[in-house]
Amino acid sequence: MFHDSLFTSRRDFLAHSGMGFGSVALAAMLAGEARAAGNRALEIDPLQPLKERLPHFAPRAKQVIFLFQYGGPATFELFDYKPALAAVHGKPVPESLKSHADKVGGVFNNCADEMMAGPWKWAQHGETGHWVSDLLPHTAKHIDDLCQVRSMYTDSSNHAPATYLMNTGAILSGKPSLGSWVTYGLGSANQNLPGYVLLYKVGGLGGSPNWSNAFLPASFQGTQFRYQGSPVLNLQPPEELAASQRATLDLAQVLNRKHAAQRPGVLDLDGRIASYELAYRMQSQALDIGELSQESEATQNAYGIHDENKDKAMYARMCLLSRRLIEKGVRFVQTYNASDKLGWDGHDNNLDYNQRNSAQTDQPVAALLADLKQRGLLDSTLVIWAGEFGRTPMKQGKDGRNHNPYGFSIWMAGGGVNAGSVIGSTDEFGLRAQEQPQPVKNLHATILTALGLNPDDLYFETNGRQERLTGVAQSWKLIPGVLRGA
Repeated sequence: MFHDSLFTSRRDFLAHSGMGFGSVALAAMLAGEARAAGNRALEIDPLQPLKERLPHFAPRAKQVIFLFQYGGPATFELFDYKPALAAVHGKPVPESLKSHADKVGGVFNNCADEMMAGPWKWAQHGETGHWVSDLLPHTAKHIDDLCQVRSMYTDSSNHAPATYLMNTGAILSGKPSLGSWVTYGLGSANQNLPGYVLLYKVGGLGGSPNWSNAFLPASFQGTQFRYQGSPVLNLQPPEELAASQRATLDLAQVLNRKHAAQRPGVLDLDGRIASYELAYRMQSQALDIGELSQESEATQNAYGIHDENKDKAMYARMCLLSRRLIEKGVRFVQTYNASDKLGWDGHDNNLDYNQRNSAQTDQPVAALLADLKQRGLLDSTLVIWAGEFGRTPMKQGKDGRNHNPYGFSIWMAGGGVNAGSVIGSTDEFGLRAQEQPQPVKNLHATILTALGLNPDDLYFETNGRQERLTGVAQSWKLIPGVLRGA
């Protein structure tokens, strides 16, 4: 847990210090030493980069499953109930929204002067009585486990930059992803599997920079596993070569290390050497991960892996594989929901997209939460459900919605979050974050803190700069109310 002193501003320090700028200089020196101690690059063995590392303080969660909802879901049609929107359905955009056009200008582009509510029915669920639409009947059963943040906003209304921001903390490509930072900081409990695994048919727009290690050592990039059949192709050597495989690899590694020793500081070389060893070790466990037939029939049916809806069955396999990977000790697992390049992105027919994607994801996500809880894994696993932005309450096209970066919701579960709580709000129509607006960096800082990592002390020096997931030191804030005891 962070101490209050870590959040003391310079102004407060000066106001309460009796020793003036000498104390400031001393504090700066001590802070520099503390950060040097926290720099994970000093502790990483290039040949064992995924070796577990101690967090900065006691963690609430040890592992992460990030259920990325690509395309931008209209969350006010899922679990952020807006009865006022239903009251103005089909009517012109209210002046209360038009008067804020300077703050949300781009979202009005190509939208009709008409408000649109979805046809979905809403009901209260659980002991908390939170509202959920009938698009999510399975998730509704777990509403008391969710911590909802209803006041997120982002810095771009275009898919690729917004997806980069949610995954890497920057709207431009070239920065390490959240999963890379987490495995860089903590390593992984299983040395025979990658620390950061991706499951997708279609990844986020912008492609691999969303899960890249960027300037971090190569061992921390995301590794894609297939959701059907063997998780990793060509993992087993031909039978005639199996007996000599270890000796062949040992010789190759001797030559590789000699080559790397002549080129100190070239991190990619160390990453390649480590990846060869990991690939060899993966033969013992990676193939087993994909054997979903090992699961009981009840478990398979709960997730829906044999469902007639092929998109649902696909995502169900991803969610079940996520639990199996977490059970094996993988640090960070990320799924992408999209079965095509659009995901939730319904510009002309958002109602169909909502129905299609909800039908695809609702049951598998709910089954994942139930399965983790039943196996005692939810308390140590932080589950995140989030897209790159939301959508407009104004109509676009036939019955679609435009991108909306100014206000949307996400939820988290497990891993030390305040289950059943709701933080922040959008306005009465769901357009703008209104109460406790939260930038993406605050979400990232909250995730890192849940894992026992101080966002300012998790950095990597490159090109003379200290780079962090959360940007400039002390530029972030924890989202209040998300983590127990924070």
